[in-house]
Amino acid sequence: MGAVVSCIEAIFGAIGRCLMAIVNGIGAILQAIISGVVTVFDVIISCVTCGAAGGRRRRRHHGTTTRATI
Repeated sequence: MGAVVSCIEAIFGAIGRCLMAIVNGIGAILQAIISGVVTVFDVIISCVTCGAAGGRRRRRHHGTTTRATI
């Protein structure tokens, strides 16, 4: 009788793992879609504001340049 219970537990465990894999797959797909939408909006905002907004600001380097003497 113990073998039957063990087999049933294994079946339910396999079903649970399968369902969790499906849920994780759906979550990964949704995350990829949302990331793509955010990237598209980032590009649109960057184009509209000529790159002045967002985290990709162009920084100018104001420093002294030295010449190598030979």
